[in-house]
Amino acid sequence: MKKKKENKKLPLSGISVLDLTNVLSGPFATLILADLGANVIKVEKPLGDDSRNYGPFINNESSYFISLNRGKKSIVLDLKTKKDKRIFEKLLSNVDVLVDNFKPGILEKYGYSWKSLSKKFPKLIHSKISGFGETGPYKKFPAYDIIVQAMGGVMSITGNDKKNFVRVGSSIGDIVAGLFCVIGILSQLIWRSKNKLGSKLDLSMLDCQIAILENAIARFSVEKKIPEPLGTDHPTISPFGVFKTKNGAITLAAGNDKIFKKLCDAIECKKLNDDVLFSTNKKRNKNLKLLKIKIESRLKNKKSEFWINKLRKNDIPCAPINNIKNIVDDPHLKERKMVLDYRYNKFNSLKVSGNPLKFNFVKEKKQPNKSPKLNENKDEILKFFGIT
Repeated sequence: MKKKKENKKLPLSGISVLDLTNVLSGPFATLILADLGANVIKVEKPLGDDSRNYGPFINNESSYFISLNRGKKSIVLDLKTKKDKRIFEKLLSNVDVLVDNFKPGILEKYGYSWKSLSKKFPKLIHSKISGFGETGPYKKFPAYDIIVQAMGGVMSITGNDKKNFVRVGSSIGDIVAGLFCVIGILSQLIWRSKNKLGSKLDLSMLDCQIAILENAIARFSVEKKIPEPLGTDHPTISPFGVFKTKNGAITLAAGNDKIFKKLCDAIECKKLNDDVLFSTNKKRNKNLKLLKIKIESRLKNKKSEFWINKLRKNDIPCAPINNIKNIVDDPHLKERKMVLDYRYNKFNSLKVSGNPLKFNFVKEKKQPNKSPKLNENKDEILKFFGIT
């Protein structure tokens, strides 16, 4: 399995990852590892990763799968068979990291408990993502993104009111777990370099949701009030949210008194800054409804584009509310190589997200690496590791 020249300068060049993950949380983590230069071997069940069946499809291939699995190599192994278990164990003896997102107990059924893995492969790093972790009364419950968003409290503070709960539009239950997984693996690699031993990471999607509640738990413990959905407003900063204009809406954020004064000047409503009701952030937060009415009364006189230009010129944090087409066409994101053209197998019309990690020691490519077809790289992988 040839190492690409451009990978040599990447931080995880030389690190091999055995990826047993499926759908989103694990594949998102191993996508980041691949972008960082790791050699990711995607071990798929005979029918393949479930996401291969998720649309939309292009040339009979899943764009969902492609976007999450570029830069990886695919091999099909059935861990119920002795032959494939033998191959799996030979791969384990040659890799640095094992990642899975099975329910607790599944790997153990195949004979791969951490006790046996650490004994046989003492330098192996194992990172496990599951819905609720390997301990606690919920450990055997099945989980999907919406389940942990609901149980983790995120859904209770998302939306416009407490009667109509909504999930966050992006699957942050899975994605945040993937991000923490990468942080964990990088930490394990550092720990191994110091101690010459592998380790096990037990990562719960629910735990990860609790970890991103920002200050909601602290606010509840201090105020004794259960935080509720506030729409686009912020619980402790005002003004901070969506404001209507003549032809739509924009977002703006005045995080301190200095910015608020600049905002009042920019919208030509200086008396707003002098009003005792809005003289501090605490007062603005208390009188937010009235403040919003007064700000929008000015913004509704001009179009969104006018206000974005003017507010930016005055160094006031603001933004249009972009849809996905806006993002794909955005010149800034194109220059940052955050929207890339996937041009393999005649997929000329497919675009995928880029890597946000911009290192000064790596020259970024103009297009992403290819995602594998099911079992595409089996012979290549076996040959590379000398498995017969």
